[in-house]
Amino acid sequence: MTETIVTPTIPLTNFTNFNLHSALQETLIKNGFETPTLVQQRAIPAILTRKDFLVSSKTGSGKTLAFLLPTLHHLLINPNYYAGVRALVLVPTRELAQQIFLQCQQLLEGTSLKVGLVTGGEDFKKQQNLLRKNTPIVIATTGRVLELLTLDTAPFENLETLILDEADRMLDMGFSDDVLTIAKQCSENRQTLLFSATLTHIGVLKMADKLLKHYELIALNTLRDELPHIQQQIVLADDNAHKQQLLAWLLKNETFEKALVFSNSRIQATALCDPLRASGVRATVLHGDMDQKERQRVMKLFRDGVVNVLVATDLAARGLDIKGIQIVINFEVPRNGINYLHRIGRTGRSDETGVTITLVKHTEWNLMAGIERFLRQNFIRRTVKELAGKYQGPKKLKASGKTVGGKLKVEKKKEKAEKVKVRHRDQKNIGKRRAPSSDFKPE
Repeated sequence: MTETIVTPTIPLTNFTNFNLHSALQETLIKNGFETPTLVQQRAIPAILTRKDFLVSSKTGSGKTLAFLLPTLHHLLINPNYYAGVRALVLVPTRELAQQIFLQCQQLLEGTSLKVGLVTGGEDFKKQQNLLRKNTPIVIATTGRVLELLTLDTAPFENLETLILDEADRMLDMGFSDDVLTIAKQCSENRQTLLFSATLTHIGVLKMADKLLKHYELIALNTLRDELPHIQQQIVLADDNAHKQQLLAWLLKNETFEKALVFSNSRIQATALCDPLRASGVRATVLHGDMDQKERQRVMKLFRDGVVNVLVATDLAARGLDIKGIQIVINFEVPRNGINYLHRIGRTGRSDETGVTITLVKHTEWNLMAGIERFLRQNFIRRTVKELAGKYQGPKKLKASGKTVGGKLKVEKKKEKAEKVKVRHRDQKNIGKRRAPSSDFKPE
């Protein structure tokens, strides 16, 4: 799965800047909607591209309009009256479903599009008929949709957009498996949008990985506000050899019950483990080349405390859920902000305190600065006095925090030997005596 980070867009001052369908523009003006909220500014133009998105924004920030407007715009400019349900919005509670349903009805005034509400506690047969009548937009709770699916009366094979609102709350209420079951019945060519009040929930990123394809992330929450119980540090290093010394020192001198060490490759993870063991650290390794039986054996050793340090690739960040991990060390800077979130999410669970330490050499500075900018915070700079290195960071920085001229590389030009043209006729005359010319006169 390819994951990219959405950079901030230029703030828009009016909904007209989105170039939405004229009926939607008129309804917005009629109902007094003028200035889009921040999440609407960021999400609406992005969702109009029809890509998958994970959007994180606090409750009350205007997420409903952020996903309804681009979805309704798509349906209005691409009419298809016989496709059945084209857009499905799944929510955790009946109250939220009702709220979104009413707002959707308001936006659709003056259009031919219809929206249906499917929740528990309402007439089941009426909801069956609603789906049979090619209702293009459905706002629903997961439980009632599952009931309809068991009777084959939930036609989602032509679904174009699947939206999960308040995904973190769905997970808290135990709807994860239900959501996945419903998603399997939907068209694979759909656009999927996942909205959550937080990115730090234990299952939000896992759900995104399962449901979204090549998704992009729009994060409006500051991770400093979301993770006050996780201290995020960076330690500068001269090279990989220096990193190995720092890693061993940290694992011997930090206080923790269990620790996770991340690398970006299986080869590096394996190479780190033996030196740690030789230095007295109780470490083992976990990566994608191991078969299931071996993985289970390693995880049991880690859970039981036989080893207290696990060196792993991002495989562990995606699926690992073990209590007592109090420190996460990134031997290499993660490739992007989403991978970083996956990694640090292994510590600081249930409001427990945790520490994350990223070892950064000069070639990784810009990558680290990009992650800081993405999270909208600055990591704590830390120095290990016992192993202080020569690299102290770049002297000049751009406004983004990246190195000035960091991409420029000085290359020595290789001198090319002058080519000598070899002609075929010269080759034929090698070893033969040259005939005298007509102008030749012997002395």
